[in-house]
Amino acid sequence: MTSQRTRERMVERLREQGIRDERVLGAMAAVPRHLFVEEALASRAYEDTALPIGFGQTISQPYVVARMIEFLIANEKSPGKALEVGTGCGYQAAVLARVFREVYSIERIKGLHERARSNLLGQRLTNLRLVHGDGHAGLEKAAPFQGIIVAAAARAVPEALERQIAPGGKMILPLRGSPAGAQRQNAQAQDAQRQQDAQRLVLIERSGRGLIESELDLVRFVPLEAGKA
Repeated sequence: MTSQRTRERMVERLREQGIRDERVLGAMAAVPRHLFVEEALASRAYEDTALPIGFGQTISQPYVVARMIEFLIANEKSPGKALEVGTGCGYQAAVLARVFREVYSIERIKGLHERARSNLLGQRLTNLRLVHGDGHAGLEKAAPFQGIIVAAAARAVPEALERQIAPGGKMILPLRGSPAGAQRQNAQAQDAQRQQDAQRLVLIERSGRGLIESELDLVRFVPLEAGKA
């Protein structure tokens, strides 16, 4: 289940699901996902599903990783510098580092930050830098970024991250709750649960006219939390 052939089957499935960018498919084929999950879950590493990685966090399903990165680099001939918010176990950072020239990845949970660093040692990705910090604040010292990818669902777009999008750059992130203007009349407990579950993937592009926001897919991510832990 952890062989190159198994990884190739995952890539073929991604093609069937509509992923077309060969740079993304090549990166997904190159990263051994089974090395980023618990040993007991290694046999499920190439299934198209999210898996627990501890600390109440998950590794995103392969299709979501591929789709978010594909949106981020669409029409980009040479993807430059990227910021990932939510390193987690380090898997998506490894994929990003095979697509972008330079990648910064920030994680608020110290234990996960250290685990990701350990997981990534054998990958020898000299263009990848890991940071323990608050993802809400982004990484001002390395900004601006051509691409920003957020691996947890926010209530609203963090203003600091918006400011760090380079001219012509993009940010992709899941947002929690209903679109603006939607009304809910359910009982309080049901309302809270549905608000938690309702997430949509949003693409934000910085153009000469300012920020342009597009809604993409319905998704499910863990919540984006503030501060360091």
